[in-house]
Amino acid sequence: MVEKSDLSSQTPSWLTQMYSPLRWAGDKVAEFFSPSSEAATTDAFYEVSVELPGVSDSDINVEVHDGRLSITGEKQSSCKEEGKSYFFSERSYGKFQRIFRLPPDADETKISASHKDGVLVVKIARTVPGPSGTKSIPVNKG
Repeated sequence: MVEKSDLSSQTPSWLTQMYSPLRWAGDKVAEFFSPSSEAATTDAFYEVSVELPGVSDSDINVEVHDGRLSITGEKQSSCKEEGKSYFFSERSYGKFQRIFRLPPDADETKISASHKDGVLVVKIARTVPGPSGTKSIPVNKG
């Protein structure tokens, strides 16, 4: 369901090896700012869950376009700086974006999203496959 692009097939191997450490560092930075997610499937639908603790419903945007599910938003800072001196802060705030490539049998017209207890759950219906088995095709005289 999630597709990562691989640049190694488009560039010479020596160039790929030279920039490998930089690409690894870039991937780690991107993972740090991306909310954690998981994808699952049943016979009836695909389900994408994204952890968004502290994010308001109004700050989440879910869109589908050209076979891609896009989840964007922003976690707003709720702390007030009046009279406080922080020793440390491990909380993160700011904009986020996750994009998932949908499989061919995903029905883009039947998608629902719900946000509860800091988890966004997006359900994408699967198209019903045609009847399985052998179909006889008539041959016309021409």
